[in-house]
Amino acid sequence: MTGLIGKKIGMTSVFSVEGKNIPCTVIEAGPCVVTQVKTVETDGYNALQIGFSDKKEKHTTKAEFGHFQKAGTEPKRKVIEIRDFEGEYKPGDTITVDAINAESWVDITGVTKGKGFQGVVKRYNFAGVGDSTHGQHNRLRAPGSLGASSYPSRVFKGMRMAGRKGGDNKTVQNLKVLKVIPETNLLVVKGSVPGAKGSYVIIYQ
Repeated sequence: MTGLIGKKIGMTSVFSVEGKNIPCTVIEAGPCVVTQVKTVETDGYNALQIGFSDKKEKHTTKAEFGHFQKAGTEPKRKVIEIRDFEGEYKPGDTITVDAINAESWVDITGVTKGKGFQGVVKRYNFAGVGDSTHGQHNRLRAPGSLGASSYPSRVFKGMRMAGRKGGDNKTVQNLKVLKVIPETNLLVVKGSVPGAKGSYVIIYQ
């Protein structure tokens, strides 16, 4: 598996050879620095730890600073582990967007936009209760009955109710790579990607 950390730049559109307008997302993918190589002998499993986006030393703990110094790199804002990584790497190596093949397919993980406290119509796509006639007053967007009275005389766990929406880790699978621009570390994929502009995303191939 090949993986990269990136930052969502925004959305745009491109035209295909057939003249179709294709919505796409532009991502600043890498460069990422290898901060640690984990092996079965030392850690019990194989993984590659990579970091992206420099941060100031004053915002870094001493433990973190020592860890990055050991890898011979500046402190990083975003650090992840990728198991079963393809290729041989050592701490301090740089992985660029060239690791992603053009005209291939990727999975992208991000944190969805936070929407705050929302009702069931927006949060779970409820239709609302009834219509505006037959005595309806102000209950059009209400969830309706939550459970029976005599039995079980309680509300089941997991009942879909109003609450906080968004801010969840989501993965979109099988996004087609439309273009790779190594000069500016840009990756253009077809469709939308979870998260707001400027948020971090993880790209798996």
